[in-house]
Amino acid sequence: MIEHAIENLSKRPDLLKIAEILPENVRILDLGCGDGSLLKVLKKRKNITGLGVEISEESILECVGNGVHVIHADLDEGLRVFADKSFDFVILSQTIQNLQNPDLVLDEMVRVGHKCIISILNIGYCMARLQLTLWGRMPITPSLPMKWYNTPNIHLSTIWDFKCLCRERGIEILQEIPLGQKNNLLAKLWPNIFAPTCVFIVSKQA
Repeated sequence: MIEHAIENLSKRPDLLKIAEILPENVRILDLGCGDGSLLKVLKKRKNITGLGVEISEESILECVGNGVHVIHADLDEGLRVFADKSFDFVILSQTIQNLQNPDLVLDEMVRVGHKCIISILNIGYCMARLQLTLWGRMPITPSLPMKWYNTPNIHLSTIWDFKCLCRERGIEILQEIPLGQKNNLLAKLWPNIFAPTCVFIVSKQA
């Protein structure tokens, strides 16, 4: 049911924003697509042509149940099966921190897609900073809910870290959309401090 997919998206502000900014009738590759909720909603609402890539067999079964085309692959092994500029948009939502080689995956994304949309978790968010500073412990926040020893996150970064990585890899940031927990104005003014998550639209520099 489309209602279930919409409910899943409502729990993720970054996915809601991605669904909002994507145009209609485009070809989308969703890396680490989970249960395929984003692609299902986009197909229904914006008539996109979508393909998901997922490593979890359980999530792949959920994609199939959602009517989403998906292939089983490890993103850290690259995107060699896809030709240059074969998709209008390549999406990587809150997955980059799980990758062994996020820099190489970024290189592959901008090769395969005309544009890429990436959402990241910001370890520089003020609540995370406070927990590290006051209590000396790895932070637990709504966007980082797991403890340090059982989290899949192996490469956490700040918003500034990600922007620096893009500059180093020759990737142009076309748009930066910080998402605040409660106050979007503060998140827009000082995203590295007040935005727990951020959505970027990027492409390879000409």
